[in-house]
Amino acid sequence: MPNAKVLESKKAIVEELTGKISGATSVVFVDYKGINVAQDTDLRKQFRDASVEYSVVKNTLTRFAANKAGYNQFDELLNGTTAMACTTGDPIAPARIICEFAKKNKNTLTIKGGLVEGAVLTAEQLNGFGELPNKSALVAQVLGTFLAPISSLAFVLDQVRAQKEGPAAEAAEA
Repeated sequence: MPNAKVLESKKAIVEELTGKISGATSVVFVDYKGINVAQDTDLRKQFRDASVEYSVVKNTLTRFAANKAGYNQFDELLNGTTAMACTTGDPIAPARIICEFAKKNKNTLTIKGGLVEGAVLTAEQLNGFGELPNKSALVAQVLGTFLAPISSLAFVLDQVRAQKEGPAAEAAEA
């Protein structure tokens, strides 16, 4: 039987993890088996730059926290080496960073599963996010699709104006 001090410490960890899982826009559980120190340092820097919190977690405590947050779907995948990447910002960022990192560094990371905007997703679904650009790039792409027809319309209108002003401008010069 663990002593009271250890038990209180574990309860505090479960509460903290529950808060992170409940308040996150995205949580991704990762199997980090095979990563070396240099790769881990690089990965953590990428996460920091994207405002993603990344930490190695204890499976049992994380299972308790996920269940307390209402996600009992993670019971099966919380085994082995597990790290958790979570964010309250761009919900695609954790999965995208992990996928890009895994492509560059073969046999280091694999996504176990996670949640995005409260929806539980499989590893396959989260791996699909790895192909998406970040949120600001997506916004720029959408705006670009709207601006292209508008700039074409502006060009056409300018040509029509020039044609209409052409004879009037020539007569005024003469």
